[in-house]
Amino acid sequence: ARCATVLPSAGPAPVRGAPEGASPRTPVPGASLASAIQYANAEPRSTWTRAEIAAIYKQPFTELLFQAAAVHRANFDPLEVQKCTLLSIKTGGCSEDCKYCSQSARYSTTVKATPTMQLDEVVEAAKRAKAAGSTRFCMGTAWRELGGKKSTFNRILSMVKEVRGMGLEVCCTLGMVTEEQARQLKEAGLSAYNHNLDTSREHYPNVITTRTYDDRLQTIKNVRKAGITVCCGGILGIGEGVDDRIGLLHELSTMEQHPESVPVNSLVAIDGTPLEGSTPVSIFEVARTIATARITMPRSVVRLSAGRLSFSEMDQAIMFMAGANSIFTGDKLLTTPNPEFNEDEQLFDKLGMTGRPAFAAGRHDSASL
Repeated sequence: ARCATVLPSAGPAPVRGAPEGASPRTPVPGASLASAIQYANAEPRSTWTRAEIAAIYKQPFTELLFQAAAVHRANFDPLEVQKCTLLSIKTGGCSEDCKYCSQSARYSTTVKATPTMQLDEVVEAAKRAKAAGSTRFCMGTAWRELGGKKSTFNRILSMVKEVRGMGLEVCCTLGMVTEEQARQLKEAGLSAYNHNLDTSREHYPNVITTRTYDDRLQTIKNVRKAGITVCCGGILGIGEGVDDRIGLLHELSTMEQHPESVPVNSLVAIDGTPLEGSTPVSIFEVARTIATARITMPRSVVRLSAGRLSFSEMDQAIMFMAGANSIFTGDKLLTTPNPEFNEDEQLFDKLGMTGRPAFAAGRHDSASL
């Protein structure tokens, strides 16, 4: 397999000085090559403790990067990156109070409420995205839940069928959905459903009060029950601390089945929202989060999402090295700026990267470390 690196097998790294709560087979952060080999050869598990995740996250930056890169290479082609396009099919006017969001009706921002797009508009946007190299097309709506919006839901189901018929993976983020709504989305051809946890359970009430953490987890359960893969991640820079990032990663990595994809967003502070003027997160904070996600959820796709425009090409290269293997392309991400298609193509050329085909599986066979 291309880029497969085969190294001598290694037994468990020594556990002398292992962090409290670490299992006997937990590599000691800082043991370098032995730890990287063991992490890379490990099967996914849902038994991570907070102490284990904290030890991974807080170790020396270059050690963390090296270990994550090893895990990435054992599970994916490191030169292959999934290109996704996100379209807001219903913008603004949301009743929720998410403090980071420009689409909340509670805040005075430049985003104005618009009706749900028509089917032909969405199909044309999907065609443009596919022509530009995207293999996953995501549709988002600004509302709390799908609820009883029957005619709108039927239109969305038609959108899903049409886009799936174009040979694209299809993802939706429609707020809370019931088991029955999830079943209908599955029948229409939906590939994945995005429902982020945003942050740790502890910090969550400081950011959102109109939907509980357990509401979000219930929607994820409904989606899984329907046989739809889950896209679930969070946002950095919303007033959380390191322990909250570790808490978010713990929630995700201890799910019975890891999310198929994990979006890592960096806050784009919008004027008029309660988080306007927030200090931007650094490349080190984002890369640590990506690398820890890669080690603890080795077969999940880790996606660079909102806020990518604020990072340099070299910053983004570090994120790819840390284990990110998916991006959103196009000039807008819901309502915030995003690098344009041609800028991403130039970056891919510089890094020697290629786009990941639609419906591609990860590398789970011949590569080993």
